[in-house]
Amino acid sequence: MKRMMTLGLASIVLAPWTLTQAITLNDDFSLALEAGLLSDYRSRGISQTQGDPAVQGSATLLHSSGLYAGAWSSNVDFGFDSKTRQELDYYAGYYWQATDDIALDVAYYKYTYPKQSDLNYSEYFAELNLYGARLGGYYSDDIAGDQSMLYSYVGYGTVLPYAVGLDLRYGLADYKDPVWISSSGSSRDSYHEWEVKLSKEVFALNWSLSYIDTDLSQAECANYMGFDDVCSATVVAGVSKSF
Repeated sequence: MKRMMTLGLASIVLAPWTLTQAITLNDDFSLALEAGLLSDYRSRGISQTQGDPAVQGSATLLHSSGLYAGAWSSNVDFGFDSKTRQELDYYAGYYWQATDDIALDVAYYKYTYPKQSDLNYSEYFAELNLYGARLGGYYSDDIAGDQSMLYSYVGYGTVLPYAVGLDLRYGLADYKDPVWISSSGSSRDSYHEWEVKLSKEVFALNWSLSYIDTDLSQAECANYMGFDDVCSATVVAGVSKSF
């Protein structure tokens, strides 16, 4: 069975700390840069590096109107005969902040994989942030030819004592066709995933620790992704620096 990649940016491009730390170029433009190291690259609950570490980086050009565009990259490892070892994403969008507590983000993403263009696809994204609560989704209609997928999620972010950030997310990845096959032979077209993340800035670096899991069984994971351990519960540690 042809494996389907369930990918996406590993972090919110326009997180508040990114906006505040962006490099001012002139009255209208600023540049946000980020580099990070993760113990595993998990996207929507599924490892894109077979549990190995990932080095990631992004560059985002921001305009005072709220428009932005940029690129993001990470190493990947899909195993088997996959030729690509890199994910390179391009994005453009609009970030509208009504108040300090209300914001809307819409964007278009193009995901590319050097040396293996058959994995390339695009997504449309929208997220509403309301007093720390987030409601958003990604939609794609060009995955592996005629497959489509809607990933929707709810989340919440707040700051705990000692300036520790807490982020919660619960998501649903819903495919057009049933693609997840269990050991009994039954199939389904969707799965759930969730993440609990703690973060704190120390020595000018942003440190994070996440618990990530899905409701996929080992058989469902192996039948679709080729490995039975890339969808299981894990703890991901990370460190990043913004400029």
